[in-house]
Amino acid sequence: LAANEKITSILALPKQKKNQKLSLVMATKNGIIKKVGADHFKDVRRNGIIAIRLQKNDLLKWALLASPGDQIILTTANGQAIRFKESDIRLMGRAAAGVQGMRLKTKDEIIGADVVPAKAKGIWLLVMSSHGYGKKTDIKNYRLQKRGGSGIKTAKITSKTGPLMAAKIIDPEMEEMIAISQKGQVIRTSLAEIPELGRSTQGVRIMKLAPGDKLASLTCL
Repeated sequence: LAANEKITSILALPKQKKNQKLSLVMATKNGIIKKVGADHFKDVRRNGIIAIRLQKNDLLKWALLASPGDQIILTTANGQAIRFKESDIRLMGRAAAGVQGMRLKTKDEIIGADVVPAKAKGIWLLVMSSHGYGKKTDIKNYRLQKRGGSGIKTAKITSKTGPLMAAKIIDPEMEEMIAISQKGQVIRTSLAEIPELGRSTQGVRIMKLAPGDKLASLTCL
């Protein structure tokens, strides 16, 4: 790695079946999104190959695997979310810069990017704020839009909740979530215990944090 680089995502790339068109979808904090055929990364040199050409003051934060028919959902710190078809993103070469996935307001940024599987049922979007508030909302509440819009509200942001820090798609097979704070506090809780609420609500306290501490990471099992 170069001195100013950090790892942001690690993916296990499955063996592709015949005629399977698996894509690598990348999303940045400034709302840029890009889709590249997964076969472009079959042979990677030890020092890496270019995956996306970043614009000034932008960071690549997510790399996801998507199949034809899947959808992408992006969520921002200020509580907006947009859901669109993966087919709205044209296939590009590795050196391309990507296209606008979501239009952001001033001082907002993407805090979550995930794939909504094609024909999936019983899917929720789980969001959690910096002060430990969270909720899950049925994916049906997020209408399909075109790529590049400003999205719709996914959470009510207040001084009590703080900005959103994480957003994850959860399915019926997932049972638990693990949240970690910046100061090393960890909780593990059942996803069934997290209330299902509407898009315009702030959620409930899931994790009690010490003064000055904030949510750092969220994962679902």
